[in-house]
Amino acid sequence: MKQLSLITVCYVLLLFSCKEQNVKKESHEPLTATQIMQKAHEKAGGAFWQKPKSLTLTGYGIFYPNGAPVKHETHNMWREFAMTKNEAHKANGKVRIESFRDSIPVFIVTYDGENTYDLSGKQEKSDADNRWASNFGYGAIRHALDDGYTLELVADDTVKTQPAYTLKLIDPNKGETFFGIDKKDFKIVKVAFQTPRGWHHREYSEFFSKKDYSWLQAGHVALFYDGKISNEVFWTDFEVNEDLPHSLFVLKTK
Repeated sequence: MKQLSLITVCYVLLLFSCKEQNVKKESHEPLTATQIMQKAHEKAGGAFWQKPKSLTLTGYGIFYPNGAPVKHETHNMWREFAMTKNEAHKANGKVRIESFRDSIPVFIVTYDGENTYDLSGKQEKSDADNRWASNFGYGAIRHALDDGYTLELVADDTVKTQPAYTLKLIDPNKGETFFGIDKKDFKIVKVAFQTPRGWHHREYSEFFSKKDYSWLQAGHVALFYDGKISNEVFWTDFEVNEDLPHSLFVLKTK
């Protein structure tokens, strides 16, 4: 009987040992591109963040037109999202971006879903397309797990001294956008893509959230073209899913 009990104990210990080894083995399996993106979506705010109706961002900006910093004390953006997005770098939905210095508008640009406006009036389509192609790109990450999109895990990166995964996202129109995902907590810390102005990338940091929303917002966005800083935006507040009037996106000039 003692011998049988000893055999039973040894068998149970062996089972636990094998199970522990399997768990350790599974925990060291590298994450796939899809798994990393799923974790990034979850960190950003899950389904609520992934499919918003609108977003309002308020803050200020620092611009570097001649290399020296110039502060715009007011920098705001309103965004109304389309439900689908097939081209990462083409304007869709609606957007308004405005920036003021000493209470005077330095620039205001809007897109009403069809036409683009700035302080000089309605823009020609080719000029508008080039403008938005140099700016639109981040929003594609919300659709990264949609049908028609392809994800690839490429070389690792370092963003603000922190190690990051790099995911290449290919949209249904074959446009490419690269996203940096923090290896430690899966925040979205970088986006990069080719534009008419050159190679563009943005770095995201100083994240914050609000109790009202499942939403992680970057408080600091640094924008670069061909490695040279263009401007920094400091978002100090945000609102999600407000009703935004269409007139907000139609800029009327005299």
